[in-house]
Amino acid sequence: MTLIRPTAEVGDASGPARRPAAGRAVAVLVLVALAALIPLLGPSAALRGTGEAAAPGAGGVALLRTVLFAAVCVCAGELFAARLARRVPGAPPVDPPRSWTLFATLAGSVAALGLASVVATGNLVPHHLADIDVGGLYRTREGALALLEVNAFVVAGLCALSRRPARQVWPLAAVVVAEALRAHPQTEHSPLTGSGLTLIHLVCAALWAGGLLHVLRLLRAWRTSEAGAALLGRYARVAAVLLAAITASGVCSTLRRMPPGTVLDQLTTTAYGRILLAKVLLVAGVAVLALCARLRLRREADPLSACVPARAEVVALGVVVAVSALLTAVPLPIRW
Repeated sequence: MTLIRPTAEVGDASGPARRPAAGRAVAVLVLVALAALIPLLGPSAALRGTGEAAAPGAGGVALLRTVLFAAVCVCAGELFAARLARRVPGAPPVDPPRSWTLFATLAGSVAALGLASVVATGNLVPHHLADIDVGGLYRTREGALALLEVNAFVVAGLCALSRRPARQVWPLAAVVVAEALRAHPQTEHSPLTGSGLTLIHLVCAALWAGGLLHVLRLLRAWRTSEAGAALLGRYARVAAVLLAAITASGVCSTLRRMPPGTVLDQLTTTAYGRILLAKVLLVAGVAVLALCARLRLRREADPLSACVPARAEVVALGVVVAVSALLTAVPLPIRW
C-alpha cells in the first residue's frame, strides 16, 4: 500500500514561492540599515583632520534629511512611473503594484517634524519637550520652511488617499521648494540663484531615483518583454536628460560654493569637499550602470536583462541620496 501525503506536496509548492519574497524583504532591510550608517557615521568621518567643528547632532540631522529626501523620491517616482506606463502601447491590463506613497509620506512627515524640532531649539538637539519653542518657528524663515515641509507631507498623504492621488504633486513640489530655499539663506550671495539650481537638482534627482524604482516594480508586475522593454526605454530616454540636468546644476552649485581655483584643494581638505567627491564618484558609477542597462536594452535578445544593472543602479542611487543628505549636515566650504 502506498501512502500519499498531499500536505507535503502543497508545502513544497508554496515554499519556493514564499522564500524569494522573504529573501527580498531581508535584503531590503539590510540595505536600509547599511544606508542609515552613512548619515549617522559620515559627519565624524568626513570632519576628521579638517579642523572644522561639527554641528550638534549632525548625524541625526543627516539621517532625518535622508528619510525626507527618500520620501520625496518614492512619492515623485511613483507618479512619474505611472505617467510613463500610461503612454506605453500594449501595456498589459494588470493591477499596478501596491502604492508606497502613504508609507513614504508618513515617514517624510516624521522626518520633517524631527527637523522642525531641531530648528525650534535653535538648531540644537532637544532633550526635553520644554526645550522646543513651537511658537518660535513662526518667527523665523527657517522655522516657517520647516513647518511648510511638515504640512506638505501631511497633505500629500491625504491626496494619496483621495480619488485623485496625482494631486500630491503640488505638496511634494512645496517640499522641494522649501528645501531649495532652506539650503540658501538670505545672507548668502544671490540666494535665489542658488535656490533655483538646488530646485532643479532635487527635482531631477527625485524623478531619476524614484522613477527607476517604480519602473522596476511595474516590470515585475507586467511580466511581458515587449511592453516592459518599451517602458524601460521610455524611462532611459528621460533619465538621460535628467542626468544632464543634474550634472549641470551640480557643477554650477559647486562653483558657487567653491571658487574654481580652490575646488581641488577643498575636495580633500574640507568635510563638504570630501563628501562631494564621494558623491561625484558614486554618480559616475551610477552613470556606468545606466549605460550598461541601456546597451543591454538595445543589443540583448532579451531586453529585460537590462533589469540586472538597473537594480544595482537603484541601490547605488539610494546611497547617493544618503550622501546628498550628509552634505546638508556638515559645515559649508570656505570661500577663499
